[in-house]
Amino acid sequence: MALIAPSLLASNFLRLEEECKMVNESSADRFHLDVMDGRFVPNISFGIPVIEHIKTVATKPCEVHLMIEEPEKFAEAFKKAGADILIVHLETCRNLYSNIQQIKSLGMKAGVAINPHTPVAFLSEILEDIDEVCVMSVNPGFGGQKFIGHTCEKIRELRKMIHDRGLHVQIEIDGGVTLENAAGIMHSGADVLVAGNTVFKSPDPKNVIEQLRFY
Repeated sequence: MALIAPSLLASNFLRLEEECKMVNESSADRFHLDVMDGRFVPNISFGIPVIEHIKTVATKPCEVHLMIEEPEKFAEAFKKAGADILIVHLETCRNLYSNIQQIKSLGMKAGVAINPHTPVAFLSEILEDIDEVCVMSVNPGFGGQKFIGHTCEKIRELRKMIHDRGLHVQIEIDGGVTLENAAGIMHSGADVLVAGNTVFKSPDPKNVIEQLRFY
């Protein structure tokens, strides 16, 4: 059974409280909150004030995905805003181990995201120290993109690394997840599906979340 993390980036921001309540009432497992700075990715989304408001209504854990440069400067602020899980990009961290230790010292779970062009092998030295790997299956920055097919091979490679070391690191897939490809993603070894447009553009988002869980 998949864990589902609806991405609020695809929600209707004019109805944000209603969208959060829908996620609360659904069988989703966590909120996925994408923070973009216009530097690391070619887009700007939302930041700390919006997350603070989401946290006032969210009854499920909030994972904050930092697609930003110098994430270490903001880790404490996102913790105060309500992040339960903080995901940083391998590509933006000069000292990734230090970033991970900082996140854990603040009482959050630590995740590391990798872009489509980044090899899974780059995670080898820090896999024991993290709770989650977020594998980007689209180029980060915009929702609604098509799933990159070779991601499934990366999932299988990562699953083998985790299994061979006897670890309990979750594999999360972020980008282009649909009802049509979810089964293949899960069979490759994923644990968590991030779904944006597939959920929030549906006329029955709760039902879509429920369907995604059982792949």
